[in-house]
Amino acid sequence: MIDFSLTEEQIALQEMSREFAEKEMKPNASKYDKGDEFSEDVMKKAFEVGFLTCTIPKEYGGGGLSDVDTVIISEELAAGCAGMYTTMMVNALAYTPIIRFGTDEQKKKYLTPHTEKMSFAAFCLTEREAGSDAGSLKTKAIKQGDEYIINGSKCFISNGGIADIYSVFALTDPGKGARGMSAFIVSRETPGIIIGKEEDKMGHRASNTVELFFEDVRVPAENLLAKEGMGFIIAMRTLDHTRAPVGAAGVGVARAAMEYAIEYAKTRIQFGKPVALYQNTSFKIAQMATEIDAARQLVWRAAWMMDQGKPCGKESAMAKMYGSDIAMKVTTEALQIFGGYGYMKDYPMEKLMRDAKLLQIYEGTNEIQRLVISREVIGPIKK
Repeated sequence: MIDFSLTEEQIALQEMSREFAEKEMKPNASKYDKGDEFSEDVMKKAFEVGFLTCTIPKEYGGGGLSDVDTVIISEELAAGCAGMYTTMMVNALAYTPIIRFGTDEQKKKYLTPHTEKMSFAAFCLTEREAGSDAGSLKTKAIKQGDEYIINGSKCFISNGGIADIYSVFALTDPGKGARGMSAFIVSRETPGIIIGKEEDKMGHRASNTVELFFEDVRVPAENLLAKEGMGFIIAMRTLDHTRAPVGAAGVGVARAAMEYAIEYAKTRIQFGKPVALYQNTSFKIAQMATEIDAARQLVWRAAWMMDQGKPCGKESAMAKMYGSDIAMKVTTEALQIFGGYGYMKDYPMEKLMRDAKLLQIYEGTNEIQRLVISREVIGPIKK
C-alpha cells in the first residue's frame, strides 16, 4: 500500500528545519550572498542543532538520519539559502564515502571528531579535464612503502578552503583508467596541500569553493577506502545517495520562489486589482505548484528506495534532474511575476534564480543525469 505520510518524528524534523531556515538563514541570506565573508555564525548554530553531522551514524556521534529524513531537511534548508545549504550538505557528500565504505576504525577516527566540534569536509573528485567525465581524472596516488603519494589538482571544490578532511579520488593504477581509481581520506594538515583562490561565483555565493593542489602529499595506506581500484564505484555509489538531496534543494528553492511570487501577486495592484486575479498570473502559479509537487514525489521516491537498499541510480538521476530543472523554471517564472522589481537586488528573486542554476550543474550536470536515465530506460542495443 502506498503511503505518502510522514512520521511524527519526520514532521518535527521538517518543522525544526523550516524554523531554522526562517530565523537563521533567510535574514542573513543577502548578507552572505555578497561573498565577502563566511557564514560562521549560522554554521555554529547549524552544528548545534545537528545539520552538519546529520548523516553520520549515531554510533559515531551523528544524527543517523535516513535518506528520506535528509531530503526533508534539504528542501527546508535550501529554501532558506541555497549557498548555506550547500555548505551544510557538502559535509554529507564528503562523509558518504567514509560511511559507506570505511572501516570501523576509519569512521571512529575521522567522523566522530566532527560530531564533537564544528568541522567541515570536502568531496574531491572534479578536475579541470575531468568534470562530467570523472573517469578521465589525472590526479595520481602512487604507493611507496606504507604510504601513498598524491600529486594533482582538483577544481570547484565546495568547502575546500574550510575543510578539515577531504575525500580524495586519485589513480593508483593510471594505465587502467577509471578501473585504476581509488579513494582516500586526507587530513587538511597533511603537508603538500595547497588551497587555491576562492571562486567568484554567480550563485551559492555563501558557500566556499576553491581549487586544491596536491604536491607530494603523503597519505598513510590505512587511509585507503575499501581497496585499490574501487574509487570509481565509490564515487558513483556516493552520488547515487546524494543526488536526491540536490533534487530536494531544487524543490526548496522553487517553493521559496513560488511563495514570494504569491505574496507579491496578492498585493501588487495593476489596472485596479491584484495581479493574482489575472488568469495569466494565476495559471503560472498553478503550474509552479504542480511541478513542485511532482519534483518532491520523485525526490521522496528515490530517497525511500535508498533507505530500502534498492538499486536507484535511475531514480536518483530523475530526482536530481527534475528537481533542479523545476527550480530553474519556477524561479524564472516567479521573477517574471515581479516584473522589473524581480530583477533588483532589493528583492529575493534574482538570488533565487542565480542559486537555481548551479543545482543543474553540480553533482553531475543534468545532461549526465539524462544519459544515466536513458541508458537504463533504453537498455542494451544490438549492433
